[in-house]
Amino acid sequence: MKTTKIAFWAATIFIVLWEGVMPLGTVLFAPQYVTLGTKPLGYPDYFAYALTFCKVLGVFAIAYPKTPAKLKEWAYAGLTFNLIFAFISHAMVDHNIGYMLMPLVVLGSLAVSYIYHNKMARSRADYDSAAYQEAFGA
Repeated sequence: MKTTKIAFWAATIFIVLWEGVMPLGTVLFAPQYVTLGTKPLGYPDYFAYALTFCKVLGVFAIAYPKTPAKLKEWAYAGLTFNLIFAFISHAMVDHNIGYMLMPLVVLGSLAVSYIYHNKMARSRADYDSAAYQEAFGA
């Protein structure tokens, strides 16, 4: 269980830093650079702000332990779609292999976070079930 938690938190912290803290820091401390990644791809300026807002909400939902399970699933799905579409946008517009690979690397980390989150949830459910059976003899 300890290895599972370490893997989950390592991947999740990377996601929080890359998809939450960096975009939010850009909005707060260097707003002139907010549209730097989306404008060359042809997206309107407001899209970068909406994307940042959604990313911050998503990483909060993933990292906060008491987030309801369904909301956490939606957060993982939203960030997954974001990263897939970032890859597609770079592949179609600027063809820069570095820009195309980075969303896939982050997506890999998101997948690790998701897999280990599910392993921890299953192990918690197994423990709760065993404790219930022991307590009530069911």
